[in-house]
Amino acid sequence: MSDYLLAIDQGTSSSRAIIFDDQLNMLALGQKELPTYYPHPSWVEQNADEIFGSVVAVVSEALAKARLSGKDIKALAITNQRETTIVWEKSTGKPVYFALVWQSRQSADLCQQRIKRGYENLFKRKTGLVLDPYFSASKIRFILDHIENGQARAEAGELCVGTVDTWLTYKLTNGRVYVTDVSNASRTLLMNIDTCTWDDELCHAWNIPMDMLPQIVDTCGVVGETDPSYFGAPIKIAALVGDQQAALFGQLCLSEGDVKNTYGTGCFLLMNTGEKRITSKNGLLTTVAWRFGGRTIYALEGSVFVAGSAIQWLRDGLGLIRRSEDTELVCKQTQDCHGVVVVPSFVGLGAPYWNPHVQGAMFGLTRGTTDAHIIRATLESIAYQSYDVIKAMEKDAHQPINGLKVDGGASRNDFLMQFQADILGTDVIRPLISETTALGAAMLAGLAIGTYASTDELSRIWKASQSFTTAMDATLREEKLKRWKMAIDAVSVFEVTDHE
Repeated sequence: MSDYLLAIDQGTSSSRAIIFDDQLNMLALGQKELPTYYPHPSWVEQNADEIFGSVVAVVSEALAKARLSGKDIKALAITNQRETTIVWEKSTGKPVYFALVWQSRQSADLCQQRIKRGYENLFKRKTGLVLDPYFSASKIRFILDHIENGQARAEAGELCVGTVDTWLTYKLTNGRVYVTDVSNASRTLLMNIDTCTWDDELCHAWNIPMDMLPQIVDTCGVVGETDPSYFGAPIKIAALVGDQQAALFGQLCLSEGDVKNTYGTGCFLLMNTGEKRITSKNGLLTTVAWRFGGRTIYALEGSVFVAGSAIQWLRDGLGLIRRSEDTELVCKQTQDCHGVVVVPSFVGLGAPYWNPHVQGAMFGLTRGTTDAHIIRATLESIAYQSYDVIKAMEKDAHQPINGLKVDGGASRNDFLMQFQADILGTDVIRPLISETTALGAAMLAGLAIGTYASTDELSRIWKASQSFTTAMDATLREEKLKRWKMAIDAVSVFEVTDHE
C-alpha cells in the first residue's frame, strides 16, 4: 500500500486539492474557482467562508476521483496565497470582515503613516520586508479599525487573526489548533526574522495585541488532525507553507544558490541562501523559506510584475495572437526581433528597480517591424526581467546561481525557456511535475510523517522533464542585454504622474 499524501493548494483565483502517492505521482486533482470582490478601486477582498467551503469541496472531489476516503490519506499539507488576512470571532469561528487579499492596497495610508513616523528602517531590519500594504500587519490594523469595538475586542481576547494557513487549520480542526508556520509568519511584518518569534516592538507599531496572534510552528511537522466530520476520518495536518516557499521546496532548491522562477501573471523568483539571513542591497526581500529539523532556511525574493500578463496583452489588447500558446511557434519562426525591445512596465517596474511611476514602451520600431517582431520582443522581455532579478540575487548572495528551476504556465513555452537559458548563460530545468507548489507541500508532509526518511530520498524520486542549455554567442548576449538596459533607462526618464 502506498502512502497517499494530500496537498491543499489554496490560491487567489482557485482552491485545489491534489493527491500524490509516495512516488510523487499525481493521482487526482480537485479544483474550484474562487470569487474575488472589488468594492472600491485598489480594494481586493474575498469571503473567508467561501475560501473554506471551496477547500472542503475540492478535497472531497479529489478523494472521489482517486476512489479513496479520508482514512486512506496518511497526511495532508496546506500551501496558500500568502499575506491574505482574516480576522474572526474566537467564540463562533465566524469572520468579522472580508478577507483582505495580498493584492489589496486599501491599507496603504496606514503604511504611509508609519513611514512618516520613521518606522521604515525598523521593519526592514527586523522583518526583511518593506513597509507596504502587500503584507499582513496593515491589513489587520485596517480590519480592527473598521469593525465595531475592534481594538477593544482584540485586547479582550475575543478575536483571532491569521493568514490563510491559520484559517484553514483552525476550521478543519473545529477550532482546536491555532497556528501559523514560520514561512507565512515571515510575511506579516510582525515576526522578527532572526528569532522567528512575534516581536513586541513591531506589534506595538501597529497597536496589535500579541495575544491575538497564532502560535508560530515549524513548516514541517504534525500540528493536529482534521475533524472526522469533514472527510469521514481524521487526517493528520503535517505541513503548512506559503505558496512560493512550497514551490522552492517542490523544485528541490535545497542548497545555497539554488533558484526557482514561477512564471505566472508575474514572476516570483526565490533563492535559497541557507541559514544565512541576507539583507538585500539590490531591491530584494528577505524571507524565511522553511524551518524544520532545528534549522531555519532563508531566501531572497524578487518579483517581476508583468510576465504572463504581457502575453495576455498580445492576445487581448493588441489582437496579435488568438491563443497564448501561439507565441511559441511565432517566435521560433522569427529569427530575431529586428531590433525591437518591449518594456512591459504596465504597472511600473518591480525588483530590482522598484519604480511605480513608469509606463510600458516599445523601442527600435522601423517600417520593417512586423507583428512577429513585437511578439518575440515581448517574450524576450520576460527573460530579461528575470535576468535582472537573478543578477541582483547573485550580488546580494556573493555567489552565482546553481542553474534555474522553472515552473508556472509560461514555463511550458520552449522558446521562452531556451531564451532564458541563453540570456542567463546557465541551464534552465523544467520539472516533470509542473504542480510544484502542491508537490512541495506534499513532500514536506511526507517528511513529517516518515514517508521519506530525508531530502536525499526525495532527490532520488524527483525528476526533471527537460533541460535547456545556453547556446547563444557571448557577444550577442552582451549586445542584447546592453539594448535592454538602454530601454530600461529610457522608460525611467519618462515617468508619469497621476494627473497625466
